[in-house]
Amino acid sequence: QVQLVESGGGLVQAGGSLRLSCAASRSIFTISTMGWYRQAPGKLRELVATITSGGNTNLADSVKGRFTISGDNAKNTVNLQMNSLKPEDTAVYYCAATLPMRGGGPHYWGQGTQVTVSS
Repeated sequence: QVQLVESGGGLVQAGGSLRLSCAASRSIFTISTMGWYRQAPGKLRELVATITSGGNTNLADSVKGRFTISGDNAKNTVNLQMNSLKPEDTAVYYCAATLPMRGGGPHYWGQGTQVTVSS
């Protein structure tokens, strides 16, 4: 099992920055992929960024050049640095974990943190 706790959401003006953190209850080395997803009102949940246990990252086209995902193995956390925020980035952001050898995924989700970008 994995417990995930997000932090760092809030209200920011367009063009500003926020840093989200996701603390995992176990070593992120044992988690195949950690990811950030988001869901805006009335929309489906969408992938924002992922990072594998080997450090490979993937970003959605809509956030490339603005967002960065990174892992801190010592603290068992995954961070999402969000710069040049736009009103369309407003959503609840969720951290997710995919475990190895289980197929499918993500298998565990955090409770979500609200990000609101004002114009």
